[in-house]
Amino acid sequence: MTVPSGRVSRQQLVRLLGEWRAHGSRQGSTGLAAGIRLLVLDGQLPPGTLLPAERELADALSVSRTLVGTAWDLLRADGLIVSRRGSGSWTALPAAPDRRWEAPDQPLDLARAAPEAVAGIAPAMDAVRSRFAAELAGHGYHDYGIDVLRERIAERYTARGLPTDPAEVLITNGAHHALALVLRSMTGPGDRVLVELPTYPNAIDAIKAAHAVPVAVPLLDDGWDLRGIEAALRQSAPRLAHFIIDFHNPTGRRLDAEGRSRLVSALRRARTPVVVDETLVELDLDGDPLDGPAPLPAFGGGLVIAVGSASKSHWGGLRLGWVRAPEEVIGRLAAARHAYDLGSPVFEQLVLAELFADQDAGLRARRAQIAERRNVLVAALREHCPTWEFEVPAGGLSLWCRLPEPIGTRVAVTAQNHGVRVAPGSRFAAHGGLERWLRLPYTLPEPHLVEAVRRLAVVAESVTGSPGVSGPSGDIPVA
Repeated sequence: MTVPSGRVSRQQLVRLLGEWRAHGSRQGSTGLAAGIRLLVLDGQLPPGTLLPAERELADALSVSRTLVGTAWDLLRADGLIVSRRGSGSWTALPAAPDRRWEAPDQPLDLARAAPEAVAGIAPAMDAVRSRFAAELAGHGYHDYGIDVLRERIAERYTARGLPTDPAEVLITNGAHHALALVLRSMTGPGDRVLVELPTYPNAIDAIKAAHAVPVAVPLLDDGWDLRGIEAALRQSAPRLAHFIIDFHNPTGRRLDAEGRSRLVSALRRARTPVVVDETLVELDLDGDPLDGPAPLPAFGGGLVIAVGSASKSHWGGLRLGWVRAPEEVIGRLAAARHAYDLGSPVFEQLVLAELFADQDAGLRARRAQIAERRNVLVAALREHCPTWEFEVPAGGLSLWCRLPEPIGTRVAVTAQNHGVRVAPGSRFAAHGGLERWLRLPYTLPEPHLVEAVRRLAVVAESVTGSPGVSGPSGDIPVA
């Protein structure tokens, strides 16, 4: 059963409700219940949020207490609020227990760097219902994606300094799916793929699944080793390269415009196509994504394939991503995907297009939320793990922590017994190593981040100096 884990004041709730009478019929209690229902399902009142007392809310809304009580009865019948005499009423979800908002005995998942849904998804679903109904008259297959979503993504690239036509955009089932399509289309068994060290574990897995061989160039303390990349291009002759240059996962670093120009020049000399993962580009926590360096294709054209995703900026449950590339490459990828799937779901595409229509407003709130969680995690680490070293990134979703000893895997394994799931540094290496490192995302609610760090501090102290590795940790999914 969901238990109270936060509260909303009457002033905050009135502000969130806005024109609540428009959410239902002319009966005030129905409209109030509909407004609360929308806030709960949209994630703006997460399960476990303690609501104001009925009399307080009635006074704040200038309505009768009977009206509020009737609305509460409707919500209780739907399982959207729970009441207990002497404790008040709080929000809940009716279908299944919410793992994130349960009591702190539940596992704290720091293995997946993915936040909950951005505010606005539920209203977007309502807004596109009529357009979705019109789609039902067709067969529902869109090889390249629905036109409106391709147009919105093209507009965003253009605003960031890369003029883009919708024909240069292919909708996929996430950035991981996009990378897999490129690998299957452009590499063969035994081909080398140049990557960073460290890099995103699922990218390594995708490369190996395509029977290609990852060739890693370590990042330097201050960023990308461009000279090392140039040497690797000459010596290894990779068929493809893969980089994350906007709030790199896991380090959070960003390559500046000068570095991008030099990187593209090296790739062009070697005639090596590159996939650049822009999944985190919208999560610029200290600035505006439109003010950052231009996308990598703006520096070099045809050899650069950009992939993106809604999973980090909006919600992983949408399962939508895209490829931005020259139209000829888009055609090749669309033809290649028929061996694996026949297109992306229509309803989710319509929802994402609606979110993109006013994405700046929604993403500003998302960035402010994530920035606050980053700051809380930084403060907790400095208090409970003062010997751990890290840079505070300007964007992205995680801290890359250097431990005082090579105990990363042991910490990750032992932490599971303390109710914390965390990815060791070795998961971010193509060929092992990085045992002095842990990636710590700041995607959980603030109190859970503090509790997770407290537990990790206990775990690290318990394993320091102990020999060997306690067991495998490769079964932990990483996102």
